[in-house]
Amino acid sequence: MQTQTLERMESDVRTYSRSFPVVFTKAQNARLTDEEGREYIDFLAGAGTLNYGHNNPHIKQALVDYLASDGIVHGLDFWTAAKRDYLETLEELILKPRGLEYKVHFPGPTGTNAVEAAIRLARVATGRHNIVTFTNGFHGVTMGALATTGNRKFREATGGIPTQGASFLPFDGYMGEGIDTLDYFEKLLGDKSGGLDVPAAVIVETVQGEGGINVSGLEWLKRLEGICRDNDILLIVDDIQAGCGRTGKFFSFEHAGVTPDIVTNSKSLSGFGLPFAHVLMRPELDKWKPGQYNGTFRGFNLAFTTAAATLRKYWSDDSFERDVQRKGRVVADRFQKLATWLTEQGIEASERGRGLMRGIDVGSGDIADRITAKAFENGLVIETSGQDGEVVKCLCPLTITDEDLLEGLDILEASAKQALS
Repeated sequence: MQTQTLERMESDVRTYSRSFPVVFTKAQNARLTDEEGREYIDFLAGAGTLNYGHNNPHIKQALVDYLASDGIVHGLDFWTAAKRDYLETLEELILKPRGLEYKVHFPGPTGTNAVEAAIRLARVATGRHNIVTFTNGFHGVTMGALATTGNRKFREATGGIPTQGASFLPFDGYMGEGIDTLDYFEKLLGDKSGGLDVPAAVIVETVQGEGGINVSGLEWLKRLEGICRDNDILLIVDDIQAGCGRTGKFFSFEHAGVTPDIVTNSKSLSGFGLPFAHVLMRPELDKWKPGQYNGTFRGFNLAFTTAAATLRKYWSDDSFERDVQRKGRVVADRFQKLATWLTEQGIEASERGRGLMRGIDVGSGDIADRITAKAFENGLVIETSGQDGEVVKCLCPLTITDEDLLEGLDILEASAKQALS
């Protein structure tokens, strides 16, 4: 396998190619193929970017047809037929059925663009600067988003430039069982000497992906929404990894019945792995002046096209989300059994997650790395997350076949036993 040019020319910042050191050449749904013809089952799915699988034929056909028609590809924020089709489809299939009324901001193609826009919008709309964020949260690595990201590895990469404008509070479960961390938040808000500047907004992931598949309780989320409402604080839900069906609902916050003021989406939003992001906001929050937040690639019409096709194919009724929830129960059951086996071997392990966003905490990054490395040897691509990489994380395509799902779980189980034998 020819990797010399890649190793010589690509920056040392690369990560995934270190864990999976092969040259991939093609992919279909939940299977990757390398240049030697070996197939792998994909439980990574572009870190949650390929919820609908690799080269989904329904979405690909919409893309091919659009390109063949000489449709607008790059359009800044021109009005285009592709943009109109996406917005109408989003409104009819996603927003209206959920009783949501949002305006849509296209800030640029990545998740961190969306987070930057969301927190700046909150500041513009409220006239306040502070953003409350949570331990183990990950919101991006540009400077504004980085200020709300907990992982020290990313924060130390600024070269010593301090991040500003955010206050960290403990996420649900951070202080252990039986402790409601929102008591601390409420106490600080009610104490003028508590040191917490009244926030413009709170930003939260309902399931922390990079943080280790930490799941917020539904009652905790409802209480957080209530605190925000009572104190005139905007609630931003970062649904970049947990959204687009990953937890078994299109928006991850639907499980709790909350209504955020602002929502960020990216990753699987295009449905095809094309860069695409948007910010949803309550109409009265749209305080932007023309051009105040922009980006050269904020009008990526190929992504509008594939995103609209995705919504029509998978979100016209509830059959797809019910199937995701079913598969999520399969993974949860197998992960729980594996966690029980690991615990019996003296490795305290636990399963957690929601929908098809699931993980096994094995307590050690070294152990998790041994398991995932062995899994790759056996034909499964799967990564880790958590502050020390101690959580083996499943982000398989939502469209994965039952056969591939079960085979991937079998490989993971066998790999764990081999790695620890």
